[in-house]
Amino acid sequence: MESALPVAEFQQIKLRPVPKVKRRAPQPPVSLRLKQKNTSATTKTTTLTTPAKLYGKDLSEYDDVDVESLLAQLSPEEITILAKEVDPDDNFLPPDQRCGYECTKEATGPLNRKQLIEHINKQAIETPDEPEFEPFVQGKVRGKKWVPPPRDAREIEAEEQIAIDMGEEYEHALNDATQEEIIDLAAILGFHSMMNQDQYHASLLNKGQPVGLGWDGITKSTQQKLFPMDPPNSTDVEESIKRVKDDDSKLIDLNLNNIKNISDEKLEQLFAALPQNEHLEVLSLTNVGLTDKTALLLAEAIEKSKTLRVLNVETNFISPPVIVKLVQALLKCHTIEEFRASNQRSAVLGNKIEMEITDLVEKNSSLLRLGLHLEFNDARHRVAAHLQRNIDRIRVKRLNQRK
Repeated sequence: MESALPVAEFQQIKLRPVPKVKRRAPQPPVSLRLKQKNTSATTKTTTLTTPAKLYGKDLSEYDDVDVESLLAQLSPEEITILAKEVDPDDNFLPPDQRCGYECTKEATGPLNRKQLIEHINKQAIETPDEPEFEPFVQGKVRGKKWVPPPRDAREIEAEEQIAIDMGEEYEHALNDATQEEIIDLAAILGFHSMMNQDQYHASLLNKGQPVGLGWDGITKSTQQKLFPMDPPNSTDVEESIKRVKDDDSKLIDLNLNNIKNISDEKLEQLFAALPQNEHLEVLSLTNVGLTDKTALLLAEAIEKSKTLRVLNVETNFISPPVIVKLVQALLKCHTIEEFRASNQRSAVLGNKIEMEITDLVEKNSSLLRLGLHLEFNDARHRVAAHLQRNIDRIRVKRLNQRK
């Protein structure tokens, strides 16, 4: 084994801003290939091999250097300088350790982000702009103006020789055609990039071109149509709950979507009144803040419901296991044909939950539509196939009844 490098030589190597001395794998030798001229008989190639070197020494000599013993001989100041030489692109180091700058000033107080941003903005506004050495003069060209190189005479001559003989009839027709007719012809031939959007659509709809929309016309962007915002849901929650309890025969569709101030007590009263109701068919509870606690009460109410056909609980805070409970409750309620529960607290249900939902759906003979986002193809295909079988069975049943 060769002896270690002297400390002075190691310090010289480490304090330079170029490479650091560390253990490296032996590099392959640098090969120079000199290829001679080909002859009719053979081709002779000569290869010269030059070993790679670092500071005048082969890289293989650095393989056995004891780095730990050399680091032990360095002073604290030299170790500090050595520690500052870090790779700024090293992802294994935190960002504050990738920079060699160290602030030695004492903190003036706790960090106030808002005050710091205001101070930076104030400095930027108060700092005067640097004056220009030469004032701007409109029309004056400074520096060299780019002049395109002259074209080859052969290209110009070739372009002049290109001529298309379309016949006298077509030439007269094109010469006498108006600008609008030429634009329509370009649309028929598919020259979309030569026209703006309004010209193209007007040509397709066989409309006359508006004034100022020729080949050199400038088209403004089409203004978007403004539609009024949907009014807020004005359904009286307390009155609706009372009508559900009283089994109002006129209350068939109850829509409580987007009502944010429904308390858990009112939801519990609504779900407690559902089993006794025999007229309600559609219940929409989208974006009303349903949680697992109230959703479990809804699952119990579904099992005892007699007339409910459509249930929508989208955009709430129901966890995937409770969604399974709701789908499981549909097995005991043979009247629900449509169930929607997408866009919940957890965007992804997971493979286990999706397989459980798939097994429950395949056991349900009355469900026709399911509003759930299933990530895995197996679950989607199985659910879609089973729902289609349910729809086909009901259609065949209706045809038989008509006969």
